[in-house]
Amino acid sequence: MTSISLYSQRDPMLKKRDDFEDMLEERRSSSDLKYAFKCYTPVLYKGLPPCKTTVLKSMVLQSDQLRYVINQVSKETGESAGAIQEEASAILEEMAHRLQLSTVRFFAFALTKAFKTLFRSIHVNEEGLQRLQQAIQDHPVVLLPSHRSYMDFLLMSYILYTYDLALPVIAAGMDFMGMKFVGEMLRMSGAFFIRRSFGGDKLYWAVFSEYVKTMLRNGMAPVEFFLEGTRSRTGKSLTPKTGLLNIAMEPYLKGEVFDVSLVPVSISYERILEESLYARELLGVPKPKESTSGLFKARKVLSEDYGSIHVYFGHAVSVRTLSEGRVDRRQFNLQPRFIPKKPSEDTQGFVSAVAYRLVRSQEENMVLMPWVLLASLLLQAHYRGPGGSALGLEPPHRPQGMTLEELTQRAVWLRGLVRGLGAFLHWPDDKPPSEVVSASLSLHQGLVRVSEGRVRLLLEEPAGGPGPASPEERLLGAAVAVLSCASYRNQVLHVFLRPALLATAVHTASSGKKEEVFDTFSFLRNVLANEFILCPGAAVQDFEEACQQLVQSGALQASQQQLTATDRGEPTLAFLRAMLEPFLQGYQVVCRYLCEEASESLTEKLFVPAVRNFTVKLLLAGNLRYCEVLSSDLQKNALAALLRLGAVSRVNGGEQVTLKVDRMLLNTLEDTLGGKVPSQKAVLARL
Repeated sequence: MTSISLYSQRDPMLKKRDDFEDMLEERRSSSDLKYAFKCYTPVLYKGLPPCKTTVLKSMVLQSDQLRYVINQVSKETGESAGAIQEEASAILEEMAHRLQLSTVRFFAFALTKAFKTLFRSIHVNEEGLQRLQQAIQDHPVVLLPSHRSYMDFLLMSYILYTYDLALPVIAAGMDFMGMKFVGEMLRMSGAFFIRRSFGGDKLYWAVFSEYVKTMLRNGMAPVEFFLEGTRSRTGKSLTPKTGLLNIAMEPYLKGEVFDVSLVPVSISYERILEESLYARELLGVPKPKESTSGLFKARKVLSEDYGSIHVYFGHAVSVRTLSEGRVDRRQFNLQPRFIPKKPSEDTQGFVSAVAYRLVRSQEENMVLMPWVLLASLLLQAHYRGPGGSALGLEPPHRPQGMTLEELTQRAVWLRGLVRGLGAFLHWPDDKPPSEVVSASLSLHQGLVRVSEGRVRLLLEEPAGGPGPASPEERLLGAAVAVLSCASYRNQVLHVFLRPALLATAVHTASSGKKEEVFDTFSFLRNVLANEFILCPGAAVQDFEEACQQLVQSGALQASQQQLTATDRGEPTLAFLRAMLEPFLQGYQVVCRYLCEEASESLTEKLFVPAVRNFTVKLLLAGNLRYCEVLSSDLQKNALAALLRLGAVSRVNGGEQVTLKVDRMLLNTLEDTLGGKVPSQKAVLARL
């Protein structure tokens, strides 16, 4: 896999970040109507005038690529080229945006009202917006925001309108189009709608890719999409999807434009609007269908306080610079460029490596609020609760959390640790730590309870019904609170990930020899590669980075051949190990289920419900500590890892695809993840 570095580890931009300005401050003291109807004259690529939607559609339908594909599909299906052309026109009509300034002004007015009610502040780095404005004038631009909330794409357009920048054209899922009135309004504010998957539909793919490339080739508007493909329900970054990125880079790779600028954007919410909704989805409650009536029912959120938002526009990344010496563009001269061609293995590797680095860049510029530190500490205290119960199902064993004083002291300690690791932490140093902690707990009072000087998770009570709640209902109620809290802890995981992998490797390796610690580190990193953003081929770099960080923190001592934990570093190492334990235990449970319970007829569709039922039994029996193992996201990631490692394989049985398990390898993996050194050597040799 090609290794791409967008920023070197010594790049000062990783340490010196732009300052923020609260864009809501001016909105609170001026007329919302005047703001919505302000003079809006953004400068476009090369100073070109805005392009009408009808012109864009005509350019797409008359393109050489689409004409070629229409002829190919006509030959394959026997239908006339005219009929296929009409079908392509219908696809484009369903897909295309119809940007209208009047609709944009309506959204500007409505969103100002909503944002001033929901949020205390919306902070943006104005230097980043100035850089973006210049980038839009110089080259076609692709905006790549992180994706944690439905609010993301509305927020992006709102910011660009406020600062008089060109509004983006945004890739949105078809489910939004089903919302009466709202779907069309989104279309008229810049959204274009695409299917979640295209299958083998050549015509649809050709219309879609040509639509995006036409906008980029002609610099009609910045194109915006989410690299992760969908919202993260866990607070962690998702493995990037490369299909759209490959399309966006193609105009440069084929020599149709001088360059394309990729702009990563990091959106950090102090409190997520979909907080408990996400937790329920992870527990198997179906996602509510997007609808206009559902939107109006959600108005009750306007009475809540969601704290602040930080939006950081990163430095534009030049595809031209990234690809120099890595992609041979001469390969695109071997046939007419309008003929669709699957990217070469080298090109796919390059695009994938760029995608990983862009998501890493998003992570590095995420602003962490004090609550993510408190959530990390409270979860660990929850799992250490009296009686050994992680769930607090019985009053005598209910975890007692921490004293407010202890939580504050630990938070100050953790603040120093995350800053030492280079995190982008927003902690008001002009306020006493006790005040910062109390303010965070107050904002998240739906997740924590402060009583008699102690702080603990507020475990959700089951909905009322006839008779007392069953143990399973109480368990799932507790799991909602834990998974909601974990989604905030997960926001800081990218800071701790590499040091945590090393801390776990030092603890479980058979000796302190660097070579053996590295082998264990690489094994853990490999297993968890579907869970976290770990750039392929960068194991050595990650290991060296983690060693440097833990040596600098005083947690480890390093010689040429040896790594040794220090006495004063044990609290740091224990904390880091505890950050990974829920994930490692989750993967062990999946291995155990597949070994003990999986039948020959097990399909991927049945896998998650079956693992969930197995996990519930283990939790109720007291044989499992972490109820985060109930997360469908973790279970799916574990299965993806086991498929990649060859411990599970897909068998095509005609009507359905079943899962075949290698029980010997699964047993070895389970033992290894549990820290058994003899198994570790065996599985390292096998993998």
